[in-house]
Amino acid sequence: MRIMAIDYGDAHTGIAISDPTGFLAGFTTTIDAYRPEAVADRIAALAGEYGVEELVLGHPINMDGTRGPRSEKARAMADLLRQATSLPVVLWDERRTTIDAHQILFNSGKNAKKRKKVVDAVAASLILEGYLTYKKSHG
Repeated sequence: MRIMAIDYGDAHTGIAISDPTGFLAGFTTTIDAYRPEAVADRIAALAGEYGVEELVLGHPINMDGTRGPRSEKARAMADLLRQATSLPVVLWDERRTTIDAHQILFNSGKNAKKRKKVVDAVAASLILEGYLTYKKSHG
């Protein structure tokens, strides 16, 4: 089963799609769009193209566990995605994902400009990896 992880942002949205087995991250890309409807349409097109059956949307919860404006934006995007794709959307706690993505890229020697270009796709891959690990251990 192919699963798509989404790291939704104001201008850039990272996408990671599992391989057909649903065990490994396969394809990654970034959608550069500001309008939520445009992002949802592009995600729907990618989901159709890759035969995705489930969406996992990064849900930014504050470090203290409270929900702020970013959480509301993620919830609104989840609703848009359900309408655009008719697929199940799982909200996934992504508290440290972008921080970890920057750290991974920094440690791999990517300069700031190169990091900025790929950090969203790496963050989406981390969301996907976390979710796939969870699914494997919870059957």
